[in-house]
Amino acid sequence: MSRQLTITSGQYSVAGIKAENEDACGILTPEGSALNTKGISIVIADGMSGCEAGREASEACVSGFFNDYYSTPESWTVKSSVQKVLSALNRWLYGNGQREYNSAKGMVTTFSALVLKSNTGYLFHVGDTRVYRLRNNDLERLTTDHRIQIANDRSYLSRAMGIEPHIDIDFRTINLEQGDQFLLLSDGVHEFIDDATLKRMLIEGGRELQTTCEAIVKHAEQQQSDDNLTCQLVSVESLPNQNEQEFYRSLTELPFPPSLSAGMRIDGYRVLRELFSSKRTEVFLVEDEESGERLVLKAPSVNYNDDPDYINQFLHEEWAGRRLNSDHVLKVVDQPRQRHFLYYLTEHIEGQTLRQWMNDNPRPHLQRVREIVHQLVNGLRAFHRLEMIHQDLKPENILIDGHGTVKIIDLGSTKIAGIEEIATPLDDDNLLGTVNYTAPEYHRGDIATSRSDLFSLGVITYEMLTGKLPYDRELNARNLMQVRYVPGKRHFPELPFWMDKALERAVRLDATRRYDILSEFEHDLSHPNPAYIKEAQQPLIERNPLGFWRGLAIALLLINMLLVALLVTE
Repeated sequence: MSRQLTITSGQYSVAGIKAENEDACGILTPEGSALNTKGISIVIADGMSGCEAGREASEACVSGFFNDYYSTPESWTVKSSVQKVLSALNRWLYGNGQREYNSAKGMVTTFSALVLKSNTGYLFHVGDTRVYRLRNNDLERLTTDHRIQIANDRSYLSRAMGIEPHIDIDFRTINLEQGDQFLLLSDGVHEFIDDATLKRMLIEGGRELQTTCEAIVKHAEQQQSDDNLTCQLVSVESLPNQNEQEFYRSLTELPFPPSLSAGMRIDGYRVLRELFSSKRTEVFLVEDEESGERLVLKAPSVNYNDDPDYINQFLHEEWAGRRLNSDHVLKVVDQPRQRHFLYYLTEHIEGQTLRQWMNDNPRPHLQRVREIVHQLVNGLRAFHRLEMIHQDLKPENILIDGHGTVKIIDLGSTKIAGIEEIATPLDDDNLLGTVNYTAPEYHRGDIATSRSDLFSLGVITYEMLTGKLPYDRELNARNLMQVRYVPGKRHFPELPFWMDKALERAVRLDATRRYDILSEFEHDLSHPNPAYIKEAQQPLIERNPLGFWRGLAIALLLINMLLVALLVTE
């Protein structure tokens, strides 16, 4: 039977000998899909003694983390989500401390968070709260205290939330195992109980987590703790462990639709005609019988009704489309009625593919190409802001409507960073994309990034301008060391040198030598990059010394051969 991530937990926090408890803590197990996409959070914060508003700082961090983390896009990774949330919380604490208390110590707190998602733990830490793991009766401290010792009995926090406008947060990932116990402590506890005693108390406490937390805190009080005391204890009870058959059953809760044709009805939609069919998908123009709206229905091909990899990818396609919001990305439409089959709906766009446009416009005006690139950049930004990569950008997957609006379509290969953190029994090592537009890193088996989409955009831009592809042969895993970039001016002599250099940089085989961001490429297509202008003015021997000497050697060889031929004829 398939399982999901479950925990048991306990937590206990008291003021101790102090008048006010400036510690804060919390454990949140979300309901529904957020358990898979965001995970379970365990958070502890300790307001710094001596600051003006320690309690407010720690409570703001805990409540703010829960509110903001679970509001971040599901497509973001845990690391990206938490780091953005903590950076914003830190700036708020620092700014509020300066504004309300005119001090860098106005609102300061330590902070540790453990997020459990799928089979992985994600640990974030700043300050001197501690996180331990007990596994197979072995206790290991997972965090480092950010304290500087200035005397035998004196030390101070070197890092904490709210001290400075920028925060350096420790981060690590942990593979989870069933039975793992995680212990989170404020310094009012761990400074008064050694690790050996903690280990003994955890083992003796067994599954009575709440009772163990209270016992640990009371023991620290008996050891004359002079601070607030907080203890949290979490035990991993079960982990997702679906086998392929169980995973396949969860994917196929909805059956594939029957073979559709014009005039048939499905869930309140009347099929008007088939728009496209391949061995992988079938696409139909349909009409909503209630509203009269025309939509596009995309259904999986029955050829793959027993292929969990394909079904999983098809479901991710709809999942991604529902979260993308851009005028330049095909919109997935919400289904107002209950679905009885596996399919999804998108807006219907009257227009032509970029491939058709390129065939109709073999020598387009430079400004029109720039306008198309501008819209594609806006569409790709929508993906990248959500930590998604399209992975199959090509002229056939781009539509231009009757108003000239450009839209990216076909989300079937989209990589979603946050979803990839969720463990499944499927192997996801298939080469995605299309030959000639696929970035070289896919062929090498390297990790794809937003620069992979930039490569595809660069190839498309080159092809729009020249009608050709930028390399002298088709790219594959075997020939990446032999292929050579063909300057665009060779096919389009009127192409400005600086624009050609921008294209060359966008499609470099080494991803680290491409543009960092899409806007840089777009800018260099319209504004001469000074570096490229300078390069154009350099003599060939400085611009390309290898090419100069190679050319000179060939020229001298030809001259010598000609002289020899003349001598022989005489």
